[in-house]
Amino acid sequence: MELLLPHPSNSSPLTVLGFLERAASVYGDSPSLLHTTTTHTWSETHSRCLRIASTLSSSSLGINRGQVVSVIGPNVPSVYELQFAVPMSGAILNNINPRLDAHALSVLLRHSESKLVFVDHHSSSLVLEAVSFLPKNEKPRLVLLHDDGDDTSLSDVEFLDTYEGFMETGDSKFKWVRPENEWVPMVLNYTSGTTSSPKGVMLSHRAVFMSTVNSLLDWSMPNRPVYLWTLPMFHANGWGYTWATAAVGATNICLRRVDAPTIFELIDKHQVTHMCAAPMVLNMLTNYSDRKQLKSPVRVMTAGAPPPATVISRAENLGFDVGHGYGLTETGGLVVSCAWKPEWDCLGPNERATLKSRQGIRTAVFAEADLRDPITGKSVKHDGATVGEIVFRGGSVMLGYYKDPEGTAASMREDGWFYTGDMGVMHPDGYLEVKDRSKDVIICGGENISSTEVETVLYTNPVVKEAAVVAKPDKMWGETPCAFVSLKYHDGTVTEREIREFCKTKLPKYMVPRNVVFQEELPKTSTGKIQKYLLRQMAKSLP
Repeated sequence: MELLLPHPSNSSPLTVLGFLERAASVYGDSPSLLHTTTTHTWSETHSRCLRIASTLSSSSLGINRGQVVSVIGPNVPSVYELQFAVPMSGAILNNINPRLDAHALSVLLRHSESKLVFVDHHSSSLVLEAVSFLPKNEKPRLVLLHDDGDDTSLSDVEFLDTYEGFMETGDSKFKWVRPENEWVPMVLNYTSGTTSSPKGVMLSHRAVFMSTVNSLLDWSMPNRPVYLWTLPMFHANGWGYTWATAAVGATNICLRRVDAPTIFELIDKHQVTHMCAAPMVLNMLTNYSDRKQLKSPVRVMTAGAPPPATVISRAENLGFDVGHGYGLTETGGLVVSCAWKPEWDCLGPNERATLKSRQGIRTAVFAEADLRDPITGKSVKHDGATVGEIVFRGGSVMLGYYKDPEGTAASMREDGWFYTGDMGVMHPDGYLEVKDRSKDVIICGGENISSTEVETVLYTNPVVKEAAVVAKPDKMWGETPCAFVSLKYHDGTVTEREIREFCKTKLPKYMVPRNVVFQEELPKTSTGKIQKYLLRQMAKSLP
């Protein structure tokens, strides 16, 4: 037995980049990317990615293996192609949220030491301002991305070339750079809300492969689905579906801007079968005034924030088949999902939605998930009531935070677990339910209040469109719950007292919001998450 050792024939490093090569062979003439007037096949996408990778690898550009190349853009074909092309050159892919301001963007470019940035034309002035803050010797070169039909001439000398011009110099026969081993870094993603203290999550080829295969297996995604890109590709690489869709030869419907009319139009036009969306997007779709029953079911994977059962129920009434998962940028995608049991089919719609709102159980490819006391590190009871910090162990967990050994050590502890900072309960059946971020738990007179639990009640009120609950400082109680609410109807008849009285019928007295603030829209990130840090600042200024 001791002679049966690893051999080059059985030790090829795991990487998702080979999915594209296979797609070109199996699904070569099938559509890969559709956007406005643009249509590409998988053969064309493979060739285009090789040409971009070839140009990136050229000696004239001077980008070496392991150096960072950034991408700043929405869900358009070029951004999808770059998810493959950049790492195929041996460089590390870094997607950046285009909704950051210039200062925050400059911080990320400097921290990542990005050598080249692909910039969508709508973000060009923003990126030029961000680059102006950098020292001359740290300024990256810029390549401009255009939509099909736009003027592709360069009007600014700051840009090296256009995307199509950059591609024309490449070789479609280029031998893409395979990783020397599967622990080689492939992706650098910054967690949402990054400002002056970047948290750059470094994922290896192995981690990306594990999370991508995990997503395909857990969602049972069939061959040749039609996938609508409502989830930003820059958000954890679209939860890994940028690469997963190549593995199954999907038709990717690109969407520059997320809005309800366009989503419903594209679903109907292209017979969309799958999409991923944050709960806020589902809420937007269910509140759209001209919403219509879908002609055929669309499978939706939602994650990013605990979805209220009411929102899930409304979405399913329209014809969306909602699945629910949980993961972090640090896990490369979803590692927990609410695996459905056939015996739940006979339950009523409200009971089914409540079960489906739980995040669920670890996915098949992932190793372990547990709840631990954040101080003692001991496992807490799996009784559906005892709150603990969610911890993970598995192949898709990050290598660590880039240039942050202290942050890495704090989350990837010596006990062998990755501590997420999220708080939850584990039900007796082994299904996890997220209760809050540790920083979002409200401590009122010594009692812990889950902001998510209060929000879930608010969403059951038929007049409430959106709701978020945060801590408001209080001299007597330490903190009290403060609710920010947007309404479906803005006729001025709904009062703060009515909302509080509604909550009193469904919550213990100490959990009822002491303040209710009405807003037209709640502030959100580009991925649909409500920006609670802004609401906390507003709550501090309330009398």
